[in-house]
Amino acid sequence: MRSKDLLYLSIALLAVLILVSACSAGFIIGRFASGGSSQAASLPVLITPSSSRSGDQAGTPYELTSLFTPFWEAWDIIQDQYIDQPVDSEALMRGAIKGMFDSLGDQHSSYMDPDQFQQANIPLEQEYEGIGAWVDTTAEYLTIFSPMPGSPAESAGLRPGDKVIAVDGEDMTGIDGSLVIRRILGEAGSLVRLTIARDGEAEPFDVEIIRARISIPSVTTEMLDDGIAYVQIIQFAENTRTELREKLQEVLKQEPVAMIVDLRNNGGGYLTTAVEVTSEFLGEGIVLLEEYGDGTQKEFKALSGGLATEIPLVVLVNEGSASASEIMAGALQAHQRAPLVGTTTFGKGTVQNWIPLSRGAEGAVRITVARWLTPDGLQIHETGLQPDFVVELTEEDIHAERDTQLEKAIELLTGN
Repeated sequence: MRSKDLLYLSIALLAVLILVSACSAGFIIGRFASGGSSQAASLPVLITPSSSRSGDQAGTPYELTSLFTPFWEAWDIIQDQYIDQPVDSEALMRGAIKGMFDSLGDQHSSYMDPDQFQQANIPLEQEYEGIGAWVDTTAEYLTIFSPMPGSPAESAGLRPGDKVIAVDGEDMTGIDGSLVIRRILGEAGSLVRLTIARDGEAEPFDVEIIRARISIPSVTTEMLDDGIAYVQIIQFAENTRTELREKLQEVLKQEPVAMIVDLRNNGGGYLTTAVEVTSEFLGEGIVLLEEYGDGTQKEFKALSGGLATEIPLVVLVNEGSASASEIMAGALQAHQRAPLVGTTTFGKGTVQNWIPLSRGAEGAVRITVARWLTPDGLQIHETGLQPDFVVELTEEDIHAERDTQLEKAIELLTGN
């Protein structure tokens, strides 16, 4: 068994940046809708005394006008009486939209201001300078979703669930996660000090991290002993399927007898990419189901032409496997194509629409429109996928440069 290079493989190639998990293609499975789409047309709007939406389910035009009377009263009070004038009306408007989405109680439905929306559109394949972690911007504090393998964040010991409560000594309480990210991003080679609150730790503690810059590959491969091919899928980006097929063709030329697919710490990505990548290992059948508020469902089926649909397979997962990773792992598990080895996955089982507002300069909204289910109807949101073989990776294992989860996968494939 190799040393730590097998623990997460190809460390030198992996990412060293922060990406917005809940504001980027990673961690959220989303779709974009133009301002003129049917989705955009169905969004709630503010009703002024001089405008209404006839036929709206919320009530008659008169009822809607009456409903928003307190809003406009509060607006006028601020404009007329607030001590510091003039008041920024755009900031008030954005705050009102944000409050409306906050009232839904859904951390994945929210308003994105123009800066946040611009950052949300950064392609996954671009280069960045940062610490190398998928993060969740929707929690009370910016929360580490998973450190990227081989990144400064991983080297510094950051873990899924760690909360960033201060950056360089500045308290982040009440600061939007997107703004916290801007403080963490910085020039490669520079130092950032994060104050971390971690479950199980009595007191917060500081972590110093040297930022770096590198491109993020989607896929790495290697031939292990005993004729086993190892395939690590790092993210589900726009070009991941193409990259995966190229890597599979290369490794299959070596005639492996079995294959391990590593989805650990894969924060997810695009839904369509999840279906495409899963199809490389699943010959036929349903990959996932989308379930809408009225109870109807939509099936996403495996595409034909997969390159590795017959080879014996084991999939590695952990608490950092989320969203698109869970779609793939759930499909392979449900079809009994491959057992899952590792720990319970993150539990991100909803789908969002991202809809630019009619005035492009005002950002966009993202709203949960569906839940996704595994092919056998399992809802994993906030519970995650349960591995067929639970194997914890302990601190002792890491210090000993031993990957017990990978060892278990090899054991299942070889019988040794």
